[in-house]
Parts: sequence; structure tokens; C-alpha cells
Amino acid sequence: MKISLTIPNNNKVTALRQPWQEEVGGAQIGEVAALADRLGFSRLTVGEHFLMPRHHVELSGAHHVDAPTALAYLAGHTSRIRLASNVSIVALKHPIAAAKQWAVLDWLSGGRADLMVGVGWLPEEFEILGVDFRTRGRRLDEHIAAMREIWSPGLASYDGEFVGFREIASEPKPLQHGGVPLWFAGDVAQTFARVARWGVGWSPRLTPPEKIAEGIERIQSHPGYRGQEIGVFYNLANLRLGESHRSKPDDHDFDTWNAQQLVDQLCWVRDLGVTEVTPPLPRLASYQRYLERLHWLAEEVMPRVS
Repeated sequence: MKISLTIPNNNKVTALRQPWQEEVGGAQIGEVAALADRLGFSRLTVGEHFLMPRHHVELSGAHHVDAPTALAYLAGHTSRIRLASNVSIVALKHPIAAAKQWAVLDWLSGGRADLMVGVGWLPEEFEILGVDFRTRGRRLDEHIAAMREIWSPGLASYDGEFVGFREIASEPKPLQHGGVPLWFAGDVAQTFARVARWGVGWSPRLTPPEKIAEGIERIQSHPGYRGQEIGVFYNLANLRLGESHRSKPDDHDFDTWNAQQLVDQLCWVRDLGVTEVTPPLPRLASYQRYLERLHWLAEEVMPRVS
């Protein structure tokens, strides 16, 4: 199983926030990225929101990055580690613009981009940007189909309900064969259908670990499933988050500094079908202590679960 890392201070969701992260800016984030690259972490991930309505700031904070921009910065500090959104709200950007951003990121990073897609859950974010929240699922499907067309060799054309263009040229293309790999986050039937049709992986959001195998079975039994190997990425911090970033209790002690205990916990989710995991952070006193945690994970835990 692979171990990935969520970049600190890429958001300020209240349930996950720690005081030491306030001192983390661009220089420290670049340092973290370079260190994670050297230590052998699998991926760096960042979230994405474009805005927060006033009434939701208490839960979600106002500080969120734009994924392609942040990942391009991280690409400049790294050479090996993969670069992923977690998640990108694809329905909120025109697919020509989104396809360009992700293609350029993949091209400049040497083929290291992963696009993890979410349908979106915050109505005001759609409404303020002029996108009908009720049609977000259909829009997402069209945007993904259009982006894949743009990433294909030659001129691109697409004719849909929300998106249309004919014989456009857009380069550079992604370096990765077939375009930027697509992962889909969510727990509903439409998510499983998208993974089956287009994806290389699934990221459960509210699905408990014990039910991950059921989700994999739903993907593989879907009529659109192409027989591809399905990765499962699980951010264990999600165990503390309910809907709309609300905090919820969790009985799993993934915060431990006991290496054997954490190895046992990670092997448990691995055996449930998880192929890549981001361990949550224990409460830490400082940024320096966070760097020590990364060394500890790389030296004491990662060799025993890979």
C-alpha cells in the first residue's frame, strides 16, 4: 500500500485545523513537498474550493487553494512524487480551460498529474459562479467527456447539452497515455459509474472502511466497467468529517506514535481494499514536529506496509 501526503495549510477546515499550520506559507510548503519527494511518499494532494459563503466559513474556513495552481508550484519543488487534487470541482470550470490547466501541469511535471474529481456539495459555490447546482452531475459527465476529447491527439470536437465546440486545437497534450488519469470521489451510484467508465481509481468520502469492498464490487459489476485495475485512495482524515465538513467522532486511533499500532491499522484498511492512504495527523505542537512526523512515517511505517 502507498502512503500519500496532504499538503499542510492548503485549507482551514475547522475540524482538522491545528494552530501550528498558521505559520506555514509558500516557503514551508515547498520544503514539505521536497522532503516528501525525497522520503518516498506516493502523492502530494491539495483540496479545492473557489469561495465560501459567509454562513459556512465557521465550518470550512475561507482559505482554500486552486488545485492546478498549487500543484504546479509543488511540481517545481519535486521530481518524482505524483501531484493530485483532492478534489477538483470540474463542473465549475469550462472544460476547455480545465483541460488546458491539467494538460500543462502534466506536461511540465513530466507526467505526474492525477485529477481527482468531485461533483460538488455547496450550492452557493455553484450559484455565485453562475452554474446550476441541480445539473451539476450532468455537467460533470459532459465536462469529463469533453476534456478527454481535448486531451486526445489531433483536433477536438464535442456536442453536448452544456458544452459544444468543433475542431479546436489545444496543446500541449498531457504526457501520460490516455490523458491525465481520473479518480472520482464520492459514495453514490453515479460515482461508481464514472469510475467504471473513465476512472483508474475511487476515493470514498463518507463510506466507512468496512464497506469499501462493496464499493469496489459495485464499480466492477457496472455495465460500463472496462476491466481496468481500480485503485482506492482513502484519506483517513475523512473519518472525522461528516457532510459539509462537520466534525464527527471516530473510534480509530490512526493518530498514534506507536509504529506497530499504526502499521496494524494501515494493514487493516489495506486488506479491505485500500491501495493508497493518507494518515491523519495527531495534534502537533509545531511545524518542526510535523517534519519529524514525516520522517517517522517514512522510516518506521512505510517500509512495513508497502
